[in-house]
Amino acid sequence: MSLSVSQTSKRKKQHIELCLTDRVSFRSKSNGFDRYDFIHNAITEVDISKISLRTKFLSKDIDYPFLISCMTGGTKEAENINKRLAVVACDLNIPIGVGSQRQALESKKYHNSYKVIRKIAKSVPVLGNIGAAQIVQSKDLQDILSLIEMLEADAFVVHLNPLQELLQKEGEPNFVGLLNKIEKLVIKSKVPIIIKEVGSGISKEVALKLLNVGVSGIDVAGAGGTSWAGVEIVRNNNNGNIFWDWGLPTSYCLKEIYPLKKKYKFTLIGSGGINSANDLTVAFSLGSDIVASARIILQTLLNDNEKAVKQLIINWFDYLKKVMFLTGSKTINDLKKNKIIKRKELY
Repeated sequence: MSLSVSQTSKRKKQHIELCLTDRVSFRSKSNGFDRYDFIHNAITEVDISKISLRTKFLSKDIDYPFLISCMTGGTKEAENINKRLAVVACDLNIPIGVGSQRQALESKKYHNSYKVIRKIAKSVPVLGNIGAAQIVQSKDLQDILSLIEMLEADAFVVHLNPLQELLQKEGEPNFVGLLNKIEKLVIKSKVPIIIKEVGSGISKEVALKLLNVGVSGIDVAGAGGTSWAGVEIVRNNNNGNIFWDWGLPTSYCLKEIYPLKKKYKFTLIGSGGINSANDLTVAFSLGSDIVASARIILQTLLNDNEKAVKQLIINWFDYLKKVMFLTGSKTINDLKKNKIIKRKELY
């Protein structure tokens, strides 16, 4: 094993360990969902028993519009985690993403830590994943395209993490030519390309540039959940925290990007601090087509079990149905039609 592979696997293991704690949460900035209330409809005529949450994602039917977000891969520990998460995705018939496949570019040693997802979750949408730095470094993108084939992915995620790369001691904060490379990847790829941040959010201006080069989905991954700046600060034993709370809150990103759906056809994924049923429900009301979560899923899996993860997700969507009933929303699209209000406007 090369030194670089060893470093990558070690780093991924450290990331898993840190994400099992609350040490790396945003400190003074929330996802913004706590600033909203739902508008009560006292004469609702919604039949809650007839609310259906089934939808299509990546041309496949799914039972809940929920994505087990990209988390891990490339270590011995990751294989077991991905295997267990794949069981949850399969049982609930929901999509699942893998963590960065960077390690898979360096060595075949842990390829099965990624492949195990498709082996178990044969029929659900599976999303591959690589970082922006690896896209920039790729000469002809063939190595990137091979990752899609390895995973038999239904879509491929490019994660944008300039802040993390900037603070990571092994970081590669060189994104020169990134947008052009993303456009080339969109053209060459046989599957849809989705772009996500990792906790600092995507602005309307950035979303427009991405949509204009043909990406199929945007995962805002806003501020308010896991601070990857915090992760790297802790890993570096650095006492400085000037960038710990850097980023655009998830609620702001969704509110800004959702109106673009009037002109562009794309999937809007709401993630970044989705830690409760109310977070999930507000994320839908602000425009999300799919909502995604990672750290609380990982914590629930490893602190409890697969059954607990499934029950958590089911409970969240039971709450969503109740809010739909109380706001007079027959569908999730109805919930997006002026069913929330900022709390400051209530007083």
